[in-house]
Parts: sequence; C-alpha cells; structure tokens
Amino acid sequence: MFDLLKLRKQHGYQSIPDIRNVRLMETHKGYPLIDESKWKKEYSGLKDVCPTNAIEFDPFSIDMGKCIFCGECERVFPGVVKFTNEHKVGCTTRNNLVITGSTFEEFRETAIESERKIHKLFGHSLKLRQVSAAGCNGCEMELNACSNVNFDMGRFGINFVASPRHADGIVISGPISKNMAPALMDAYNSVSTPKIVIAVGACAISGGLFAESAELDRTFFNEIKVDLFIPGCPPHPLTFINALLDFLGRK
Repeated sequence: MFDLLKLRKQHGYQSIPDIRNVRLMETHKGYPLIDESKWKKEYSGLKDVCPTNAIEFDPFSIDMGKCIFCGECERVFPGVVKFTNEHKVGCTTRNNLVITGSTFEEFRETAIESERKIHKLFGHSLKLRQVSAAGCNGCEMELNACSNVNFDMGRFGINFVASPRHADGIVISGPISKNMAPALMDAYNSVSTPKIVIAVGACAISGGLFAESAELDRTFFNEIKVDLFIPGCPPHPLTFINALLDFLGRK
C-alpha cells in the first residue's frame, strides 16, 4: 500500500491542468480559414478534389460536418484555404458547420448555444453511452482517450457508462449501417428522458466517406434531433471535451 502511495506521488499530477486554454501543435488541422480573394479561374473545375464533397463554390465554403480534414483542398487551392490548429469546433446547429469566410472568433460566438435547462439538468454530472454505428474505431479510440489520465474527462463529472439505462444521453460515431440502425434506436430508447444526442465525427454527422453507400440507414436522424455536433476524422479529445463543457455551460 505504501509503495503504491509513493509511486502515485512520484508520478505527480499528469492531467492537463488547463484544458480550456491548451494549444495543440501547429500541424493539427482544425478550423479552416477561407480567403476568396486568392481565388483563381483555373480552380473552377476542381471541386471533385474533396473526397467527401465538403466543398461548394460561389461562395466558396467547407462543410466541417463532411470534412475529413485531409488537407487536400489546402494543397490544391493554396491561399484560398488554410487549416488552423483551432480545435474548438463543436456546434449545436448543423448549419454552423458550413464555413465561408468567417474568422474563428466569429464562428465561436454562435457555435454552441448553452441552455440553462441543460446546465441545470447535466451541468454537474453527465453520463453518456457511446454507440459505434459501424465506425472504423478512429473516433472510438479518441473518445476512449478522453477518460485517460492525460485528459481526465471524469474530473468534470462527465463519464461514459456501460448501459444506456444508466446514461443521460448517447454519443454516436460511425455512418450508421443497416445492421446497426435498429441497435442505435434501441440504445436511444433505453435512455430515460430528458436525454441528449451527440454526433461525433464526419461519419456520424454526414456519412463521411460512406455517405453514398447503399448499406447505410441514416433514418435515425430524420426522427431524432441532434443536440451537439462535433466534427473531425477523428475529432481530438480536447475538441470533444471542450464542446461538452461549452454545451453544459461550464466555465
């Protein structure tokens, strides 16, 4: 027992102390900045460069709900697109994920609307059931990392639980295959009301690379409202945690 306590003291405090203000490395692809003044006529026929059809012209826009942050558009349209390392890209409305020429600060002002009701219900304790609806396990690995000693999401009262019956909401990853669609609805129905729904990653939000697949069944989103969208492929653990804290109205 004393050896364990001694070892714990030697390890020190390993979690990121200020998770709200930490900066990611410059190579991290986060919020995209768009400068249409750098547009050239020869770019007009290159919309298909995006593997998920996240790009639209006139005006030029990038849908972060479809984007897999591969950086191909930044290479093909130099100067027009510049991915920053700004990782706080969660949104409460789907339309806010479509980026035109706004700055990151302008985006953040309207990205997440925190309701007093949500803060009152879940502000101090939020239990979530994660459902992998035919995901590749990329998002699932990052979600698992949220609870490790480095990010320590549990210190904010946010935890993943084993059963939807113990949860306050569900976190969906993956594009939702036909086989997983009934299981996802079962999980949702097993969560007691009131409950929240969070879509994590390009696959969950839009279908991602698999959006045109005949093996998907995304009718869940026709019936159920998503409360929080967290884009990425996969999203960084800090993206997920900060989005939740903002959604819960936590400072």
